[in-house]
Amino acid sequence: MSSLISGSLDVLQQVFGYDSFRGDQQAIIEHVQEGGDALVLMPTGGGKSLCYQIPALLRPGVGVVISPLIALMQNQVDALIELGVKAAFLNSTQDWREAREVEQAFLAGELDLLYVAPERLLTDRCLDMLSQGRVALFAIDEAHCVSQWGHDFRPEYLQLSILADRWPDVPRIALTATATSETRREIAQRLQLTEARHFVSSFDRPNIRYRIVEKNEVRRQLLDFIQSEHPGDCGIVYCLSRARVEETAAFLCKSGIEALPYHAGLSATVRAENQSRFLREDGIVMVATIAFGMGIDKPDVRFVAHIDLPKSVEGYYQETGRAGRDGQPATAWLAYGLQDVVQQRRMIDDSPGEDVFRRRLGAQLDAMLGLCETVSCRRQRLLAYFDQQIEPCGNCDTCLEPPEAWDGTVAAQKIMSAVYRLWRERGQRFGAGHLIDILRGKQTERVQQYDHQSLSVFGVGADLSEQAWRGVLRQLLAQSLLSVDHEGYGTLALTDGSRAVLKGEKTLMFRRESEKKRAARAKTGSSRSKPEIVLPPEAQRRFEALRAWRAEVARSHGVPAYVIFHDATLREVALNCPQTLEELGRISGVGSRKREAYGDELLRCVRAV
Repeated sequence: MSSLISGSLDVLQQVFGYDSFRGDQQAIIEHVQEGGDALVLMPTGGGKSLCYQIPALLRPGVGVVISPLIALMQNQVDALIELGVKAAFLNSTQDWREAREVEQAFLAGELDLLYVAPERLLTDRCLDMLSQGRVALFAIDEAHCVSQWGHDFRPEYLQLSILADRWPDVPRIALTATATSETRREIAQRLQLTEARHFVSSFDRPNIRYRIVEKNEVRRQLLDFIQSEHPGDCGIVYCLSRARVEETAAFLCKSGIEALPYHAGLSATVRAENQSRFLREDGIVMVATIAFGMGIDKPDVRFVAHIDLPKSVEGYYQETGRAGRDGQPATAWLAYGLQDVVQQRRMIDDSPGEDVFRRRLGAQLDAMLGLCETVSCRRQRLLAYFDQQIEPCGNCDTCLEPPEAWDGTVAAQKIMSAVYRLWRERGQRFGAGHLIDILRGKQTERVQQYDHQSLSVFGVGADLSEQAWRGVLRQLLAQSLLSVDHEGYGTLALTDGSRAVLKGEKTLMFRRESEKKRAARAKTGSSRSKPEIVLPPEAQRRFEALRAWRAEVARSHGVPAYVIFHDATLREVALNCPQTLEELGRISGVGSRKREAYGDELLRCVRAV
């Protein structure tokens, strides 16, 4: 970089085009610039990358960034090159000639930043190369991948402690958007960062609206959500299985939504093509397993939807954090039902490994179920998991449309009695659907086959609908007051906690949505209120013209549109109508390099509308 840039604020303003730092950014940058190690926890979209990019530009040598995201390195490097930063990457997508050119540039000191996949970094060739050059710092991105308890574990990360042994005087900065205090300790221990300074920012993403709905014909619910709240928007839909990904993507396409599948069963070529389209085109919906998304830096993802229950709050937070990186309103939508609880409990019971491992999985699921079933603010519950306390947020479904809390003790006793009598009197166990038929007094073929109409509990639950009973069962399973069998048949059994409920020693308060709200939502397909980004009509016309100009530039450069300018920057241009390059330079996101490259064209586009 130019010797005229003397400090971190100069780099921020001249290279990246931002007026001031946010949160702990400046303190982190100065600490690392002075040679200190750091462990940084900052929410997605909070500006983590600047925390290593700026000190890498200020310190002598090359900043080496270890990232597990091979498919995204090209886009990250492209974005830096657009800013005038000399950046490159080394990973398995390159042939030997391309790799050698990058290695020579590193050794010659011609790079500012070098992105390296962890498996490439750990090769003798790469380690020897780094030893021969000058390293400004090591940045370990997505550092939670080192946690063997985590949702994104990468075994290569366990070997990254080698950096402390071979380069003890080079500062290291480990960064992640997701880590409880326990995971944070594990990261510090495994990466030999026990003496590093910790910077923990707020986990809150106030622009994201959290919504969790009761699952009922989930594909239709998903379609209604997208069509009514996010038509034409870019989004991500997460599913648990590959088959569900394929089915859901095909369903959305058939319904007129541009959807692409992404899972580990697809060829590397198809995955790369689909990911490239998602990053470069507007309005694409990616339907994926959790194999997709870590490190996705597309700023204008307007929604993240889950149609299967995530296994942990950490995983859920990481995945929903991919929405609204630009700070504009976005939605995190989850459909959750009884079968999700049954399936997840069974998966834990059947999982290999020691009891301590299963207990850890069970605790993670309990926390996720608690988030789903809470009658209080979702965001409060979510952030409390990361040891952060806030006031009710006013931007989640339970704040906007508070659910009803009702005394479900008697209902719980009825269904527990049915489970008990079937087992005690007849040695039988059945699943949720049959138990509900018994309680509601339905004379089904199966009820008559087993003479269950003669049970004393037959018909005692006719006062509740089938949907209401499924809600009761779901919440009993969530609280481990009923269990699912270990043989894979999905039958229900009592637990040690059931006794206190049956004896009347424990009162159970359950969550339910009022029938009025459920009927309204079924009719409209969505919540009454939804996040919106609204511009005045004239500014909106300018914004659309600027986006069209940006799309042409991006195509000619072969990069995603947001690499040229973010939507947030174009909105500010559309609102403020700068008339000179000096005025344009005051817009957030317009650094000196981009002002020189695109300023005149941008101003012409503004004047033309």
